[in-house]
Amino acid sequence: MPRVVSLFLPNWPIDRYNRDRRASAQRPGQPVSGLVDTAPPSPETPLILADRDGNRRIVFAANGVAQDLGLRIGMAVAQAQALIPGLTIRDAEPLADVAGLERLALWALHRYAPIVAADPPDGLVIDATGAAHLRGGEAQMLRDMIARLAAAGVTARAAMADSWGAAHALARFLANPVFVALADQSRDILLTLPIAALRLPTEMITGLRRLGFERIGDLADQPRAPLALRFGPQLHRRLDQALGTLAEAIEAARSPDLIEVRQNFAEPIGAAETIARYTGILVTELCTMLEAKGLGARQLDLVFHRVDAHSEAIRVGTALPARNAKRLTRLLCDKIETIDPGFGIEIMALCAARSEPFGPKQLTSLLADEPETDISDLIDTIANRVGGDRLYRFAPVASDVPERSLSRIAATAPPTKMNWPDHWPRPTRLLPNPEPIETVALLPDHPPVNFTWRGIRRRVKRADGPERVFGEWWKRDAELIAVRDYFRIEDDAGERFWVFRAGDGEDNATGSHRWFLHGIFG
Repeated sequence: MPRVVSLFLPNWPIDRYNRDRRASAQRPGQPVSGLVDTAPPSPETPLILADRDGNRRIVFAANGVAQDLGLRIGMAVAQAQALIPGLTIRDAEPLADVAGLERLALWALHRYAPIVAADPPDGLVIDATGAAHLRGGEAQMLRDMIARLAAAGVTARAAMADSWGAAHALARFLANPVFVALADQSRDILLTLPIAALRLPTEMITGLRRLGFERIGDLADQPRAPLALRFGPQLHRRLDQALGTLAEAIEAARSPDLIEVRQNFAEPIGAAETIARYTGILVTELCTMLEAKGLGARQLDLVFHRVDAHSEAIRVGTALPARNAKRLTRLLCDKIETIDPGFGIEIMALCAARSEPFGPKQLTSLLADEPETDISDLIDTIANRVGGDRLYRFAPVASDVPERSLSRIAATAPPTKMNWPDHWPRPTRLLPNPEPIETVALLPDHPPVNFTWRGIRRRVKRADGPERVFGEWWKRDAELIAVRDYFRIEDDAGERFWVFRAGDGEDNATGSHRWFLHGIFG
C-alpha cells in the first residue's frame, strides 16, 4: 500500500523571503549599508509581498501580524495600505519561491525518502512507502519534519495518506500540525472534506458551489457524464487521484551533479531474480562512475518505475564511503522483497544520493600487528534493517554524574580523546532514569540492609561503598551543594545493583536522603 506525505508550507513566500534576507545579511563581506531589502523586518512588523494581477497590485503573501490586522491574500495593495499605515511592502518573487521549494525537496530527499518532489506553490510531496519505520514510525517522521523546519524558521503542516491527492487535502484541512490517515482509511476521511481540497482551479470550485456541491462526498455520488461535460476531465481526474483509484506519478527531485544510472526495458520485468540481476548490473556501472570521480557512496536510491505510473523505491546507506559492487548489491537485494512490481517495471534508476571522497587505504605491513577487523559491512546490514539513527555506540564524557558521563555517537565514529574511568566499577546497564527504592539503612555511611524495587523485596548480602559524587554546580544552582553516595550491593540471590542515596545522610540541604537504584551489574 503506497504511503505518501504532503508537506504544506502555509507561509512559504514569507518564510522564504525572511530566510533569504537573513542569509544575505549574515554572508561575510556582504555590504549592508544603503540596502533597504537586505535584512528581514522584525517579526512584530506587518509585512506583505505584492504581485500584479493584470493592472492591479495585490497582496501575494502576508505575515502573521498583517493577517491578524485584517489583511488577506488577493486584497488590493492600496486597500491594505489604507488599513495599516506604515505597512512594509516588498515585491513577491514567485520564481525564487519555486527554486526554494526545489532546494527544500533535495534536503528532504537526502533525509527522509528516495522519492521527493516540489509541490508548488506551497509544499512538497514525499513517497514514504517503506521509509517511515526508519524514522520511528509515520507520526514520528512527520513530527521530525515539522520540528526541523520550525528550527529553520519555516512554518509547516504535514499529513500522510494512501495517495498524493489525499495527503495534499489532509495536510491543508486537517493537519494540526500532523495527521496520519491509517491505511485504507483515506477515502472515508476524504469524503467529508470540502471540494476545495481537490486541487481544482478556483473558477471550477466556484462553479461547483453554485450547483450546491460543498463536500467531496457530494461529488463522488453523482453521475459523471453531466459534470464532465460542463467542467471537463480535470474534475474527475483529481477526484480519482485523491481517492487512490488513479495513479499519479511523482517526478523525484534530482540534483544537477547527481551520479545516476538507468536501465530501460522493452518488456516490463517483475521476477525477483530478474530485478536482482539488473540491480547488480546497475551497481557495477555506478561504482565505475564513482571510481572515476574518486568518490564512495554513502546512500543509494534504487527507484522502480512501474507501467501503471506508480514508483517503488529502495534506499540503503553505508557507514563509510563504499564502492564495492558486491557489498552494495547485497544491501540492495536484501530489500527487493519489499518491492511490489505490479503489472511490471519498465525503468530502473540507481543513484548515489550521497557520496563522499573515497580515500586510498594504506596497506598493512607483514611485520605489523594484526589489522583491525572491519565491521562496517555488518554495521551497514543492521542499520539498513533497523534504521541508521538506531544504531550507535557510547563514548565517554567528562562528567562525574553517571547519566551525563556518556553520549551516543555513530557506530563508525573515530575514537574520542576521552577514556572510560577505571577507578570505580560501573554497571553494564544504566537505567534511563534512577528509580526510587524502599530501603532500611543506617545513616550516614552504611549501605542498605534490604531494599524493595519494583515490588520485590531483596536482602543485601554484600555491599561496597560509599562513592561520593558531587553535583556540577557550574551547570545549575540546585547542584551547588548536592551530593550522591553510591553503593555496589549484592542480594542473597547473587544479583548485583548500583544504588545511591540523594544527600550526605546528615544535611537535608544536600539532598532528599531518598534511595534510588541507578544500574545493574552483569
